[in-house]
Amino acid sequence: MTQTVAFIGLGNMGGGMAANLVKAGFVVNAFDLSSAAQEHARESGCHVVDSARAAVVGADFIVSMLPNGTIVESVYIDGDALLDVIDKSALVLDCSTVAPANSRRVEAEAAKRGIRAIDAPVSGGVAAAAAGTLAFMCGGAEDDYQAAQPVLSAMGSNIFRAGDAGAGQVAKICNNMLLAIHMTGTAEALQLGIDNGLDPKALSDIMLKSSGSNWSLQKYNPVPGVMDGVPSGNNYQGGFMVDLMLKDLGLAAEASTGSKSSIPMGAAARNLFNLHKRSGENVGALDFSSIIRLYEQGE
Repeated sequence: MTQTVAFIGLGNMGGGMAANLVKAGFVVNAFDLSSAAQEHARESGCHVVDSARAAVVGADFIVSMLPNGTIVESVYIDGDALLDVIDKSALVLDCSTVAPANSRRVEAEAAKRGIRAIDAPVSGGVAAAAAGTLAFMCGGAEDDYQAAQPVLSAMGSNIFRAGDAGAGQVAKICNNMLLAIHMTGTAEALQLGIDNGLDPKALSDIMLKSSGSNWSLQKYNPVPGVMDGVPSGNNYQGGFMVDLMLKDLGLAAEASTGSKSSIPMGAAARNLFNLHKRSGENVGALDFSSIIRLYEQGE
């Protein structure tokens, strides 16, 4: 029997994720406040509805991809109060990147109503969302994690359970802090080579086969013209915005305060991205690999 997924939040990531659910054979009831996002979802085969509440009625799964924890809590508990209308047999998968406390509150409120819920933030970027190769880092009960597999496997290729409620968010925060650190380091090293007369493509090839190799070099080179199909080749449009990286680094700082953890490199990366954001108008909307511009001579 065909199952129905309610998908709430159809931005750069959510749009591709919803489209892959359609390709996998799910009926997708989609909602977003943006008319452009709604149209894109409609073209992908989603059934676009006019409210989040309309999307979840009769759905077997609810997937949300929302900008921040305040919005997540509002959608599920305080504003739209979707938990009051979601079927008891449904499973909620919140794929937003938020503070662990936000996920724990949503999952606790869902449990009070007899509704299953997990946090399942993602990694991989817009290209992976479109290709269906995202990584999911999940927090929640083992049985609920297993029940989510048909939906998650339609959108991703690497699916992990990090632990109980909120654990997926902790894993995502750690991952993205490391991503920020190695992107800033990669940009710094590449610009040093460029300033000293090296071709960035040749230097990238050398480092890819040496001890400096990392994901930013392998999949997401920040220098324009070195790698095809990445934001640096498109004037840093698309991809994962500087503003979103700053949000995630803020979540890492918040988590470190709560656990009394030392994150000096995470703090340094946050400062660098903040300096970059302030370096020009609309920089926050550029892909995070544009951090290399901070290192360019004369900036």
